Amino acid sequence: MPTVKAKNDKSYLTDTERWEAVIRRNKDADDAFVYSVKTTGVYCRPSCAARLALRENVAFHRTPKDAERAGFRACKRCKPNGPSAQGEQAAIVAKACKLIVEAEEPLSLDALAGAAGLSPWHFHRVFKSMTGLTPKAYATAHRTRRMHNELSRSGTVTSAIYNSGFNSNGRFYAEANKMLGMKPTEFKAGGDGATIRFAVGECSLGSILVAASDLGICSIAIGNDPGALVRELQDRFRNAQLIGGDKQFERVVAQVVAFVENPSAGLELPLHVQGTAFQQRVWKALSEIPWGSTCTY
Repeated sequence: MPTVKAKNDKSYLTDTERWEAVIRRNKDADDAFVYSVKTTGVYCRPSCAARLALRENVAFHRTPKDAERAGFRACKRCKPNGPSAQGEQAAIVAKACKLIVEAEEPLSLDALAGAAGLSPWHFHRVFKSMTGLTPKAYATAHRTRRMHNELSRSGTVTSAIYNSGFNSNGRFYAEANKMLGMKPTEFKAGGDGATIRFAVGECSLGSILVAASDLGICSIAIGNDPGALVRELQDRFRNAQLIGGDKQFERVVAQVVAFVENPSAGLELPLHVQGTAFQQRVWKALSEIPWGSTCTY
């Protein structure tokens, strides 16, 4: 089955790569290395706005400590010995994601922005730039995961609805097919009566499995072991007909994963946050495909 491997060029292992990052003032490289200029005795972040030095006067260092041990002092303009702007933003977003996950009720944009100490507009922009999602879309992804888990446990569909954070049955059922890819009762019964096609590929975060019924996406999972992802799918939808190896479906999944793949987005974020955001981007892109026409099984 086809795989989609995202090339992540953020290692900056060679001096050529590092110098290119300095020329471009690449903010993505700020936490990968620093560079020093022997004519000034100063070391900087790759993104520093200072006038570009001559290449022959520049040396590269893995950390600020390494540059200081070599006798250089920190630039007062870009402050390379402090947290980067990306690092600070990542900490803000990670904290907001934790608040979203732990909240009993959905949090408003104003509440999340207030907790971050930012204006709603600024917080919204930072959150989306780091994750590729709006705060509301991230909350939806978390609530969808909770719904999947609740429906897999014992109890009624109604209890699962309220335990997942929905305030009413009507609100849930309005979104149920889009969230579950099947009726809630079918999902709870292990996909009873459903035909589910799935594909496994590779992305920047590891292996990715995407599964869909005739009504839409019912599972997206990321992990290190593709075999384990398939077994989890089999356990969750134990009563469904599972079909792998559908070339058309695999092609569409591979194209969508490649389309939404952006290794530079959120690299500073905790892995579980990156994973949830990436899953939701894939889910959204696949959900917008008209399965009955351009993606006929």
